Amino acid sequence: MKFAARSPGPLVLRRLPETWEPAVFRHITLTPCAPTLGAQVDGVDLSRALDREVFAELDRALLEWKVLFFREQPLSEAAHAAFAERWGPLFDDQLVPTHRDNSVENVVVFERNAETVGLENGWHCDGTFRPEPPMGTVLRAIEVPALGGDTLFADMAAAYDNLPEELQEAVEERVAVHDWSLGAYSGKYADRLDELRAEVPPVEQPVVRRHPLTGRKTLFVNRFFTREILGLPREEGDALLARLCAQAEIPELQCRFRWRPGSIAFWDNQAVQHYGANDYWPERRVMARASIAHRHARE
Repeated sequence: MKFAARSPGPLVLRRLPETWEPAVFRHITLTPCAPTLGAQVDGVDLSRALDREVFAELDRALLEWKVLFFREQPLSEAAHAAFAERWGPLFDDQLVPTHRDNSVENVVVFERNAETVGLENGWHCDGTFRPEPPMGTVLRAIEVPALGGDTLFADMAAAYDNLPEELQEAVEERVAVHDWSLGAYSGKYADRLDELRAEVPPVEQPVVRRHPLTGRKTLFVNRFFTREILGLPREEGDALLARLCAQAEIPELQCRFRWRPGSIAFWDNQAVQHYGANDYWPERRVMARASIAHRHARE
């Protein structure tokens, strides 16, 4: 099974499912960041409870734009959790949960500095090594370096759309193995590797996954956690996996967010991959994350 490399030229930049019309927003203001994903939201104070109308518009905006950005939202941990919990129950998506005094449950505060080096600079979805990966993530900046530390996002429905038709057909029914203990993470948890592998064993996920709410076909493999594609000789499978993972690296399918203290990114983990640029070491970067396990029933 051999497929040609991607050729230069126009791309398919479809933002919405084929049957959808763009929503009209009356309670929030959206400023698009890229053709298919990413929009800055203004006109809402996330420290206050969202009324039904604002929640409905944010919910629709998330489905349309896949990642929403907010500025000047210096939330407390409790307010951070309350905002994220409107979409679903929270959980600690770390392999080894962090316990802190006086902290809000399932809001994870983490620091990167000269000693604790960031390992987020690879394209990935959160938790694809779990049977049910997180529905979404709300990430908030507490302290950021003067320069660097941006987060990039890639639209994985557009990534699928821009595969050659014969490649789409070839991977439609394929299944891949996802394993957290690849690459840098095996080193990070080397002292507990066997124990953690037993607690969180590899899982199988479809290579092409339909978004549960939009129905869009999304490419669901990533360089961090996808170990192999089943049913193919290893060399052939590795080449195919590399070809598929490279779709996230196409700039036209990406947007990039520069952090400031009080900035928030809320992304649909079922629709995008992300990449945390590690160009600020050894400076300090402090962030807070709330992972949404699955969404509540539609309001």
